[in-house]
Amino acid sequence: MHTEVLGVNFDNLNMDEAVSKAYELMEQRRSAYVVTPNPEIVWMCRDNAALRESVASADLVVPDGIGVVYSAKILGTPLKSRVPGIDLGTGLFKRIAETDKTLYLLGAKPGIAEKAAENITAQFPGIKICGTADGYFKDDAPVIEKINTVAPDLLLVCLGAPKQEIWMHSNAHKLNVGLMMGLGGVLDVFAGTVQRAPESWQKLGLEWLYRLIKQPSRIKRMIKLPLILFAAVGVRIRGKKA
Repeated sequence: MHTEVLGVNFDNLNMDEAVSKAYELMEQRRSAYVVTPNPEIVWMCRDNAALRESVASADLVVPDGIGVVYSAKILGTPLKSRVPGIDLGTGLFKRIAETDKTLYLLGAKPGIAEKAAENITAQFPGIKICGTADGYFKDDAPVIEKINTVAPDLLLVCLGAPKQEIWMHSNAHKLNVGLMMGLGGVLDVFAGTVQRAPESWQKLGLEWLYRLIKQPSRIKRMIKLPLILFAAVGVRIRGKKA
């Protein structure tokens, strides 16, 4: 079941359902991909046709951002819950650590993916990380060849939006992977170079505020949160008048 929020169709799933769906896609081994739009990505889809097409073509679309959840509620089509990409990722890590499935990390600055791999391996004993590569590449071909050599079951694509969504959509037919997930800056979190908001802030839906306090330079990106809420109110009002 899908729920539309300002032109973006979200799978209306809770976290457990999303993990199960992602694992099912991974087992199909057809280079499926997951996107996790937050308010910023939803807003960018309005003007970026390539991003809009990439998100629309994804096999699983989950709401990573409290602003998306609030907007859905304003529109009268509430989503079950927020599904943060990092939590969806760790949910899959737990599942694949119990099997022979493999994980590949792509993205971030040189050295970050390797450090993230060390920490993920320590946190999830038994997980098999079959390769890493940083996100500072200009030619896709060598990266794709390196990934295909090990044919991972799960490929984290952490290149930031909209690059990661467009990259997955453009290269899915070239890749021999089970499932790809576009997860922005999560490798920095796993590597320990960026601190995630405390759990109490996460539960209150204030993770965005914590990041803004820590990184005031993000203010231009965070402004998308009230913008999509105002847009949702506008759509709801016009709908009622109609």
